[in-house]
Amino acid sequence: SQAEWEQLLTNCSAFLFYGMERFVSHIVLNRLVAMNIPKCHLMMLLDLVRSKQSYQRITNSDIHKSYLHIDIERPTETVMLLSLAGVRSVIANQWYTTLQGNAERLDILSENLLGIGRTTGQTVHLLRK
Repeated sequence: SQAEWEQLLTNCSAFLFYGMERFVSHIVLNRLVAMNIPKCHLMMLLDLVRSKQSYQRITNSDIHKSYLHIDIERPTETVMLLSLAGVRSVIANQWYTTLQGNAERLDILSENLLGIGRTTGQTVHLLRK
């Protein structure tokens, strides 16, 4: 529910979203814009995975949205909104990907951030390769 999303986001120092399609399509955008999330130091968005079912769900949902609303759900705009809400660092997919691709990214993120103790910048640099 929206209340659960808000509670998770406002009470975390790091947040990982691993899911289908766009992160902001799962929450109420107007509520996200009004949130204050200064405790969240790092948000990792492993989204933008597309399947036939998720594409159909998004298409049906987008029919009821304005073009401006759809535009603000794009990856760069999502990062800007999260930054304005107080999130300090965001690691996010820029393009649509596969489930396998996101699983590999999660492995790299987990190993380097938690296992080896690399910084977010060093880890993102590894993801770019």
